[in-house]
Amino acid sequence: LERIKELEAQGYHFEGAEGSFELLLKETLGLTKKYFELKGFRVLTEKRSENEEAYAEATIKVEIPEEVAKERGIEDRFEHTAAEGRGPVEALDKALRKALEKFYPSIREVKLTDYKVRILNETAGTEASPRVLIESTDGKKKWGTVGVSPNIIEASWLALADAIKYKLMKDEEKEKK
Repeated sequence: LERIKELEAQGYHFEGAEGSFELLLKETLGLTKKYFELKGFRVLTEKRSENEEAYAEATIKVEIPEEVAKERGIEDRFEHTAAEGRGPVEALDKALRKALEKFYPSIREVKLTDYKVRILNETAGTEASPRVLIESTDGKKKWGTVGVSPNIIEASWLALADAIKYKLMKDEEKEKK
């Protein structure tokens, strides 16, 4: 309960973000494992001329738990990859999926269906913190995840990462039944 109050003070709201809420509870109680760890990401946006659309490129590095890599017969637990998108969130989403798919093929089923941004402290202008709410589906179930940070890309990352972790957690729960 203390952790939830802490996050809500930072601007988190779990209404519509049941995926992030369930993950938080199960991680706090030790009822789910760590599926991957971010080692870093970088996102660049470029517009080459007035007549061309801007595009973005994301580079990401993640580490997979040793037992997951062994289970899949993969020696290198680190995945460092890049992807492009029409915007920074799409590029980051594609890079994350590209890094994780060989370890967790079921994430190919996950589709981002809605992306919303809300500014928390509107009087702060460009220093305002955004809250990103993402809705995802695997074709069978829908869930929402949330991220909050002074940096909109990091807030998006937090929500994207939770969306993938939630899918993996639900897959694992289904396997145990």
